[in-house]
Amino acid sequence: MHIIICIDDDLGMAFNHRRQSQDGILRKRILEITSASKLWMSNYSGKQFAEEDQTNIIFDDDYLQKAAAGEFCFVELDDIAQYGASIEKLIIYRWNRHYPSDLKFTLDISDRELESSFEFEGSSHEKITEDILIR
Repeated sequence: MHIIICIDDDLGMAFNHRRQSQDGILRKRILEITSASKLWMSNYSGKQFAEEDQTNIIFDDDYLQKAAAGEFCFVELDDIAQYGASIEKLIIYRWNRHYPSDLKFTLDISDRELESSFEFEGSSHEKITEDILIR
């Protein structure tokens, strides 16, 4: 599976069981990247995609167990460390800020290779960094 995740500079993902941030331009980027595949996400994450074209999105709270090889999962509130062996590609969006967080990104990525990296301006963040890591 391919994981899409957003983190801050301190590897924070969420605070008080809520996403740290959301960004409309980032959502469009995610939909662009995943347009030819299924995009799995929790019902909670689906709330921020309510106004977007949802033809390839599957909302299911068991999405990490159900996604197949080559399919995408957008992760906000789940620790993905236990799925490390089945993650083929990891797309990390870095907010380039420090936010309060109580849920951290814990996956060891030391065995991953940086395939590409670029920065873009979001609607709520002046700089978002996209890093794509592969095995």
